[in-house]
Amino acid sequence: MINISKKAQEHFTSLLSNEPENTQIRVFVVNPGTPNAECGVAFCPENEIELSDIQLKYDGFFVYVNKDTISYLKNSVIDLVTDKIGSQLTLKAPYAKNNFSKKVSSSLEEKVKCFLNLEINPQLSMHGGRVELIKIDKNGIAAIQFSGGCNGCSMIGSTLKETVEKKLLSSFSEIKKVYDETHHLHGQHSFY
Repeated sequence: MINISKKAQEHFTSLLSNEPENTQIRVFVVNPGTPNAECGVAFCPENEIELSDIQLKYDGFFVYVNKDTISYLKNSVIDLVTDKIGSQLTLKAPYAKNNFSKKVSSSLEEKVKCFLNLEINPQLSMHGGRVELIKIDKNGIAAIQFSGGCNGCSMIGSTLKETVEKKLLSSFSEIKKVYDETHHLHGQHSFY
């Protein structure tokens, strides 16, 4: 499941020798299945092992991973990279950002909502905004609504055309046009 190189295993064993007895290693994923997914490694004291954890055995220690995030760590690799400056642990998890909750039988509206939450809203949230799908009509026109920092923002036309509409049209052939149904009110909440 998680491939830990021999050098990295030796490094973990060395680090654990300086920790309280029965301390192990935890590998975790924050925001799994999203563009903001981040993986990490930490010490795992005995009292922090949870019932929802999966235990993986390595040479001289265990790694604990929450069972709900284990699929995001498929084919992951932990290695110890050494150069002229020193050494550093690296963790590569190629599936950390994959959205495994996508259902093949999902409706177009569900797929678009998921796409907006995973691909568009993380960008808009940097400005305190978000976009939601209201409906898709029989002609393929998607009605959306902006909120937060996007409501009343002077850049909303550009955001609509260059970000939301462009990405939706290229990702969903069923969508022919994107229409903004937001009643924009400029105020303190607006980003620009």
